[in-house]
Amino acid sequence: MTIINKRPTPDGDTGAGIDQVPVAAPATWPEPPSKGGGWKRTALIVAIAATYLWSFWGTEFSLVKLVKGVPEVFSFLFIRMQPPSLNIIPLALRYTLQTLQIAIVGTTLAAILSLPIGFLAAKNTTPNATAYQVTRGILNIIRTIPDLVMALIFAGAVGLGPFAGTLAVGVHSVGMLGKLYSESVEGIDPGPVEAATACGLNKTQTLFFAVLPQVIPNFIGFTLYRWEINVRAATVVGMVGGGGIGFILMENLRLFNLHDSSMILIMIYIMVQLIDFISARVRLRII
Repeated sequence: MTIINKRPTPDGDTGAGIDQVPVAAPATWPEPPSKGGGWKRTALIVAIAATYLWSFWGTEFSLVKLVKGVPEVFSFLFIRMQPPSLNIIPLALRYTLQTLQIAIVGTTLAAILSLPIGFLAAKNTTPNATAYQVTRGILNIIRTIPDLVMALIFAGAVGLGPFAGTLAVGVHSVGMLGKLYSESVEGIDPGPVEAATACGLNKTQTLFFAVLPQVIPNFIGFTLYRWEINVRAATVVGMVGGGGIGFILMENLRLFNLHDSSMILIMIYIMVQLIDFISARVRLRII
């Protein structure tokens, strides 16, 4: 839409000079939402609210019980468990280092096993649909079994101790790392793969020269993150006979050696903080 403005020219002709000023077209009102959309939105809100109410009811969640229990928690942690016993430090330090060893070996084992599984479970690198479905099913089965149950299974197979804990941590980590690796492979840029194929490279060469360079940073980041988790997981599996500091923590809690338990918890906290710091520094340098 334009507005024509006639103005006189030096020769007196008012039609000689014409200014065409562009004017924006009048705004149109947005169409009102359909009635069906409003009902769907309301039904969604009602469904979410009903889900939360159902979940709170099933968990017997009670703010009254929570408020009443806070003083007991405070008394247990800051009165009955204090002061921490210094006599347990040498033993706790030895088992803390064992927990770290379990996490290192278990994470390394998981990364090695997850590498081929990640490519088999990715749609763009798996050889066929059967391999894809079988690999995905294996990963789902591994993630279904809790780490405590897996520790009990391996403890029955190889006996109590850190070896059972290492196997439990390693195999349980495959369920997570394999899935993350496969999703990273599926999210690669297809351009380098197409270029490698156009140059005559076979599938193995394409995998090494076009796929791996894109996913290695993500693989390292996922592995470091899983290592942080496995430090905590190694503590948990130790409570059922998987070795590490979780074993002596459970023993002292059973015997109500609360002062020793307090120092063990402090050792676990220091270990977790150091692992988080080291992992962050390594991630910044490598990725």
